[in-house]
Amino acid sequence: MNRFRTRAWGPADKAVVLAVGVVLLAAVAFVVVRLLPERCGDGLEAAGKECVGVTAGVLPGDPELEGLIRGVADENARVERSWTQPENGQPRIPYVRVALMMPFTSDASSTMSTEQIARALAGAHAAQLRANAQAGPRYQLLLAHNGRNMEHWEPVVARLAGMVDDEAPLVGVFGMPSSTPDTLAAAEALSEHRIPSIGPILTSTTMEAGYLFKTSPSNRLYAEALREYLAENPGNGTGFLVSDRRELDSYSADLRDVFLARFGKEYGLKQRQASYLGLTGEDEGVPQRFSDVARSICLTRADTVFFAGRDHDLPHLVDRLASEPSCDHGKPTRILKVGIGMDPETTTAEITEQLRDAGITLVNAASVDTRSWTADKQLPAGPRGFLKQFEKLREKLRNDPAHEQPWGNKPLDDGYAVMYYDAFTVLSQATGRAYDDINGGRKETEEAAGKNGAPALPRHADVYNTMVNMTILGTRSGTSCVNCVRGASGTFGFDESPDTRKWAVCKPVPVSEYPEPDSDARTGAAGVYRSYEEIFDGSCP
Repeated sequence: MNRFRTRAWGPADKAVVLAVGVVLLAAVAFVVVRLLPERCGDGLEAAGKECVGVTAGVLPGDPELEGLIRGVADENARVERSWTQPENGQPRIPYVRVALMMPFTSDASSTMSTEQIARALAGAHAAQLRANAQAGPRYQLLLAHNGRNMEHWEPVVARLAGMVDDEAPLVGVFGMPSSTPDTLAAAEALSEHRIPSIGPILTSTTMEAGYLFKTSPSNRLYAEALREYLAENPGNGTGFLVSDRRELDSYSADLRDVFLARFGKEYGLKQRQASYLGLTGEDEGVPQRFSDVARSICLTRADTVFFAGRDHDLPHLVDRLASEPSCDHGKPTRILKVGIGMDPETTTAEITEQLRDAGITLVNAASVDTRSWTADKQLPAGPRGFLKQFEKLREKLRNDPAHEQPWGNKPLDDGYAVMYYDAFTVLSQATGRAYDDINGGRKETEEAAGKNGAPALPRHADVYNTMVNMTILGTRSGTSCVNCVRGASGTFGFDESPDTRKWAVCKPVPVSEYPEPDSDARTGAAGVYRSYEEIFDGSCP
């Protein structure tokens, strides 16, 4: 007889099991509800393995970012204390909030690498510190994490929209680092709430929403700068188009269309083109396969390759071209590309050696060329101010042994730090101007603050109305920058013309070659193209 045979369950047994099950489920639900907000922190919520949302405090991002994130949180706390608990009899200083909406976590296929996130955050924080050292209101920099692939934008926008009427109001948003459908949807949602936003590094011409400003040139404007370069350096007229075929990458698809429209006929791009699967995104297939692409380029003897893809894919194309036996490396080849700056991934010692050995030159139309700053000791005030503040921030982190500097050994080359600095500067400049206007001028504002009064703070609508008037003005003697932006990336402005669609006006678009040719082998170079310069007959301030 089996002593362990299970007896039949009666109604009482089933009732006990059911009751225990209900209690366990309730306990699990209680633990989940209690622990997730505690794990994520105030203003954040769990989305998969990430905490998304908005905070003025410490955000749980990539571990390498901890020092920078803690620095922002400390500055935000100082700004709040300057209003709620000023020290040593100092007057209360009001403050507003600006949100940095972008990923703060990354993986191998995400929108931004940890190094890119660090460089962008460092630029934004440097601009915050500089603005808070000047007269006028202070600024909290809110960290608005929308997920490593930016797909969790809805709860972020909802929370931001609820801050516009706070005592310390939200006046604007910037960040949004990639031209994707999620980015456009987020910008459109912010526009529905009439919150001005800035895409510091958005370039796809599809990135247009009612309240969305762009401080980088569009792909079409980049192409115009390359057109001026090619007018001086046409090559043999045989071109080849290489494009990323990921369906959700609006940037690459738009750049491909722009290249075809602008250079397709002249360089025969419709007859000579190939595609590849880029690294960013989750499309099925092995990414960054360039063997067939390289063979096709060499077979056609094209000397001008138009690259419509992401910078982190480009080294793999260079590697395949340099090692392709059917290529005639005795004849020069140019790869024309666009980018915010020159990504450090494309200028490593290994890639540089491959470029030189294979006779390949990268021709890059950019938002900013910081690599040229080292050779120019007479920098304008915009880049000088940026460099001073950025170096102070680097020194502060350098002296913090608990945290490494995660932005790599070329923190300025890719332009992220500069463009995020400029985006914050646009919002703070517009806020400061509106603040002075609303309160009747700086002197009256300071007197009210000194009497412990409460100067009126501008709201998001006031900031937007100021931004659309940060214009370049045409005068009888040329152009004038009265209300425009003298940024680290150059002098530019905005308007609400249907012709410019809130892309920066008179923005410099430098074109550079890498590796840099010897002085006696330099090709002809036109002057630096300025976006929409034709509006002012080619004259920009």
